Amino acid sequence: MYIVLGLLYESYIHPLTILSTLPSAGAGAVLILMAGGYDLSVIALIGIILLIGIVKKNGIMMVDFALKAEREQGMSPEQAIYQACLLRFRPIMMTTMCALLSGLPLMLSHGAGSELRRPLGYAMVGGLALSQALTLFTTPVVYLYLDRAHQWYTRKKKARLQRKLPPQGAVQPAAAQ
Repeated sequence: MYIVLGLLYESYIHPLTILSTLPSAGAGAVLILMAGGYDLSVIALIGIILLIGIVKKNGIMMVDFALKAEREQGMSPEQAIYQACLLRFRPIMMTTMCALLSGLPLMLSHGAGSELRRPLGYAMVGGLALSQALTLFTTPVVYLYLDRAHQWYTRKKKARLQRKLPPQGAVQPAAAQ
C-alpha cells in the first residue's frame, strides 16, 4: 500500500499520513470483538480487511484534497488540511455511516447461521466507530507533523549541500593539464 500511495502522491511522507489511520480501525475491531466475547476468526479478519479499505479511503480523501490545495492554490499546509477537513467531512461521514449501519444487521442478527456472520458485523461496527472518531482528529495532526518533519529535513539537506559548495566569488584553482 505504501508503494502505491507513494507513487500516487510522488512523496515518501504523505503515504505515512494515510497509513497512520489504520491502527485505530484494527484496535476498534479487536476491542469490540473482545467485548462481545468473539474470537478473531477468519470472518472477523474479513471485516478488518474491509475496514482497512474504508478507513484508508477516508485518509486519502483528506490528504488528496489538501495536497491539491497546496499545489494548485498555493495554500499553506495548515490552511490546506483545514479546508480539506471542512469540505471532505460530509463525504467521509456519508460513506462511513453507510458501512457502519450496514454492519448493524450482521452484528445484531439472530437466526440460522448468525453465529458465523456476527463477528463480521462486530468488527465492522467497532472498527468504523473508533476509527471515525479518531481519524477526523488525528489525520490533520499527523499531516502537519510529517509536513514539518519533511520541511526540516529539506532545510538540513540544503544546508549540508551549501557547506560542500565553494563560496561564491572564490577563484577556482586551474585544473592541471
